[in-house]
Amino acid sequence: MPEYPDITVYIEALEQRILSHPVKSITMQSPFLLRTAQIPFDSVIDHNVIALKRIGKRIAIGFDNDIWFVFHLMIAGRFHWKKSGNKKPGRSALIILEFAEGYLYLTEAGHKRASLHILHNGEELEQINPGGVEIFESSLEQFKSQLVANNHTLKRSLTDPHYFSGIGNAYSDEILHHAKISPLKQTQKLSDDEIDSLFNSTKFILDKWTRLLRGKSKNKFPEKVTAFHDEMAVHGKYGQQCPDCGTKVQRIRYASNETNYCPRCQTGGKLLADRAISRLLKKDWPKTIEELENRNLMKK
Repeated sequence: MPEYPDITVYIEALEQRILSHPVKSITMQSPFLLRTAQIPFDSVIDHNVIALKRIGKRIAIGFDNDIWFVFHLMIAGRFHWKKSGNKKPGRSALIILEFAEGYLYLTEAGHKRASLHILHNGEELEQINPGGVEIFESSLEQFKSQLVANNHTLKRSLTDPHYFSGIGNAYSDEILHHAKISPLKQTQKLSDDEIDSLFNSTKFILDKWTRLLRGKSKNKFPEKVTAFHDEMAVHGKYGQQCPDCGTKVQRIRYASNETNYCPRCQTGGKLLADRAISRLLKKDWPKTIEELENRNLMKK
């Protein structure tokens, strides 16, 4: 799912291409995408785009008649841009917005979870904002207050849009690894030093990846948005070596998600129980890096 860095780069690319330009036509090719019925989608035709905003993990496009198109890409939704003069996007596009300079369109691989909400005005836009703290607009004290307001695991709190804005599965893994804190540590058990470290790591990772993704796009439209990058330390790196200590990255799997972490850097050498496997292995589940490495040696 695109998160703060990805969405920031998306918005910058969209500003270069559609800001101050009118929509010439809109083709809606998927009935599953549109989640509101009060405002017809063609009500913005011939109206200029006057604003682009990030609302949590959503992208909002504002028009000069105070209509807002709010897109949530979910896991597999992706924006694309095709310059005018090329063939119009095909049936894989859920929606196509035609501008004088090109086509903005949305695709979604294998899912029907991406959504478009069409809103009347800025007040309705604020109503759909989950209200999470904006990291680069908050102080350490505001960050701490939000973090310890409820006692959850760090992984849950960081990825809850009602607590923090724009952070999801991928960058929370990277943030927690950089801060050297367990994803399962309870928020109300953090020391002041740990909270300070987490605050700085959150800003560092989000800024680092925004700059990296911006550099990768090189003023081109970001066509290959993904949650997995070779430069990441632990996310998507299960079984590979931690870049800081060389220990193999471990994971916790739940539903369709997983959390990646370094047991030496983040959990004091302890392996966190993976529910999908540890329930089956029970007492045979290794609890430390040493137990895991010994088992791996015995298998060789």
